[in-house]
Amino acid sequence: MSTVFSAPTAAAPVAAPLWRRALPHLLAVLFFLVLAVLYFSPIVFGGKTLSQHDIVQFNGGAHELQLARAAGKEVLWTNSMFSGMPTYLISTRFPGDLSVYLHSLFTLGLPAVVANLFLALLCGYILFVALGLTPLVSGVGAVALGFTSYNIVILAAGHNTKSLALAYAPLVLAGLIVAFRRNRWLGTALFALGLAMNVRSNHLQITYYLLLLVLVFGIVELIFAFREKRLADFMGRSVLLGLAALLAVGVSFGRLYTTAEYGKYSIRGRSELKTPAPADPGQPAPAAAAGDDGTGGSGLDRDYAFSYSYGIGETITLLIPNFYGGASQMKLSDNSATGKALSALGVPPVQLSDYLAHMPTYWGDQPITSGPVYVGAIVCFLFVLGLLVADRRTRAWLAAGTLLSIILAWGKNFETFNYLMFDYFPGYNKFRAVSMALVIAQLAMPLLAVLALGRVLRNRAAGPAAAGASTHPSLAALSAKTADAPETADLKRKVLLALAITGGLCVLAFLIGLGADFSAPIDAQLQQQGFPLDAIRQDRASLLRSDVLRSIVFIALAAGTLWFYLQRKLSAGAAAALVGVLTLVDLWGVDKRYLNDDNFQTETVAQGFVPSAADQQILQDKDLSYRVLNLANPFNEAQTSYFHKSIGGYHGAKLRRYQELIERQISRNNLQVLNMLNTRYIIQPAQGPQQEGQQGTPEQVQRNPGALGNAWFVNEVQKVQNPDQEINALTNLNPATTAVVDASKFPLSKTSYSAPGSTIVLTKYEPDALTYRATATADAFVVFSEIYYADGWNAYVDGKKVPYVRANYVLRALPLPAGSHTIEFKFEPTEYAIGNTVSLVSSVLLILALVGAVVYAVRQKPALAEGAGAF
Repeated sequence: MSTVFSAPTAAAPVAAPLWRRALPHLLAVLFFLVLAVLYFSPIVFGGKTLSQHDIVQFNGGAHELQLARAAGKEVLWTNSMFSGMPTYLISTRFPGDLSVYLHSLFTLGLPAVVANLFLALLCGYILFVALGLTPLVSGVGAVALGFTSYNIVILAAGHNTKSLALAYAPLVLAGLIVAFRRNRWLGTALFALGLAMNVRSNHLQITYYLLLLVLVFGIVELIFAFREKRLADFMGRSVLLGLAALLAVGVSFGRLYTTAEYGKYSIRGRSELKTPAPADPGQPAPAAAAGDDGTGGSGLDRDYAFSYSYGIGETITLLIPNFYGGASQMKLSDNSATGKALSALGVPPVQLSDYLAHMPTYWGDQPITSGPVYVGAIVCFLFVLGLLVADRRTRAWLAAGTLLSIILAWGKNFETFNYLMFDYFPGYNKFRAVSMALVIAQLAMPLLAVLALGRVLRNRAAGPAAAGASTHPSLAALSAKTADAPETADLKRKVLLALAITGGLCVLAFLIGLGADFSAPIDAQLQQQGFPLDAIRQDRASLLRSDVLRSIVFIALAAGTLWFYLQRKLSAGAAAALVGVLTLVDLWGVDKRYLNDDNFQTETVAQGFVPSAADQQILQDKDLSYRVLNLANPFNEAQTSYFHKSIGGYHGAKLRRYQELIERQISRNNLQVLNMLNTRYIIQPAQGPQQEGQQGTPEQVQRNPGALGNAWFVNEVQKVQNPDQEINALTNLNPATTAVVDASKFPLSKTSYSAPGSTIVLTKYEPDALTYRATATADAFVVFSEIYYADGWNAYVDGKKVPYVRANYVLRALPLPAGSHTIEFKFEPTEYAIGNTVSLVSSVLLILALVGAVVYAVRQKPALAEGAGAF
């Protein structure tokens, strides 16, 4: 039953001065700053940087546009990856988005990863303060949210945008709850701010999962509003939040608009091909094409999207981090079973520690993992307690959100539900790595857990004043009879029940572990290498047993703290502080398994961009533009992109047609396709051992004499009638003399050309502007070794805009009249200009709304009485 808050009938207490009310919050912010700095002390004090794989790859792919930016130009196209693609999902600045200044304010100018952790703590704290919890309990909540293992694991991997999106998520939830349960105007402003900052973080999958949690909240609120005849109030608040969401999206409209436009042509969009790639004996199976999921729709391939699915049993890692061995590569000690076995096999002691630093301890369902999603043993205990003590609306929302999160993360392991979601739920098939859905649980579980902690610490026979509780009416609503001894007894019973449930789960996990064989898919490969499998399985079992005991200890300590508090042996402040310290020790200890001093390196080493001998040799060629193919993992590395215009690259959203060209032609060693892409150099990787005293073949550079250059004239245009014919025609095509054009999209009246002696040369190169000088002895047809992308690239002949066509499935081409001409290609997407304008207007409106909200809040009494609901 909801409670409408009203002003107390007794004389209202005199409000404390503003500085005194602000002091606890300022101390909390200082505490969070200290925590973030301590965790990343090698960066702050040691002059080091965090070695992040994805950030290294990003810097490689973004190097060309960063050079242009340093020269004062924001380019929207780069040729350094996959022969050319827009920069929208690499690094594009939108001057109209003024939220960048808000982000700088929130993060205090800290280094990136330090700022991300500080921001996660700060926003978590704001969430719990907004719910009316005391600063001390809110600090516990901030630690629980900020140090969840996944937050740290993704920073180690370099998923900085994902980390930022998660850090801002609590602001969204704070605004949502305040708008519905306390003050609609302040809640709406906070929701707009949180969502604007979350969306600008540019990780739409995290935003999508966050909005799923918001959707569950809305459904629960709607049900209760219907039962309690509050539909008009529900609709009014929903409309306000809807307007706030539009404003938040408007701030990032430029980014979203360009991304949405690009998405139609990326691997997230619909494929135009109707037939699968033919099998090629001796070649690896090509990656599945998005949109080939049997539904006829656009989006990723189902198998691709669900390749990273959390095992059903693996969910226990929320409570026991090393139940499935932790990460795919974990460090073991010299005294481990594996260490002793390797010593017995003759591994020298000087090499043993290095060898043991990357042991395959993980034995779960995922193909590879950097670490488990561990929300904390204490958080799990308090979450179960929250299911017992929270009000029905809050309990229903957060329990349903957690359950949805777990089921979505199971992916292919619970296909009955998840395949329906993938096929029919709007937008769901655009995202891969469904195990990421556990971010919903890592938001919901600490939220309910800390609300439960606040609920217990406001209830004792001595009453709320003795417990140090706030006089805020929303807090009073959490308990109808805070001074009743029977309620204290009931809380004791529920604390013991939560202890029994979570402790019992740990014991059950231990018993299940007794029957496990601890084998992993990688074991077959290890056995062929003569690796001591029995030893690594013993270590996997040992990791499970030690973490079961570890979780039981932390649960018992937290439960004991609450028990002593309810027994009047501890004050509320002491109990909250002790639970906070235990939570920090628990999570910090697990986090350090995945991001510790070993992850920090000097900046030059961490960047990884030292030109090899092959790179240096190629860089001697000073021509304006040519491409390089590095045969060492070409489509999953950006080292080449840092120094050259690469045929390959590292990006999760390549152009759809280029991905299909890779699968059907390049991966099948079609040299003619490489020729038409102007692949002047091919880097052959080193072969064999390179250690001292051993022989091997070093990395070599091979010049491709067949590369066709930046542009060339052809004699014939071969017409085809659909994309399948177009890409298949490349198999036996001689692109030097013939171009393939899909006549159903680009009708051409002339197909035969003869212009002997014609010449064309690239005279000026910028990533988004190319200039050619051409002399045609007769009407001619020119093919350019540049990637076709209709939304933005415009062609100009002698200053006049002219139409051009797509040729050879991925390239640009145009008919050229006889004579001497200047040909220009300029990337001028209208989406960027429109998006910037909308972002600027929305940013100004958001800032005005925030200023108004601050003025409104300052003028209010410390305890806002308007609102409805209980936590």
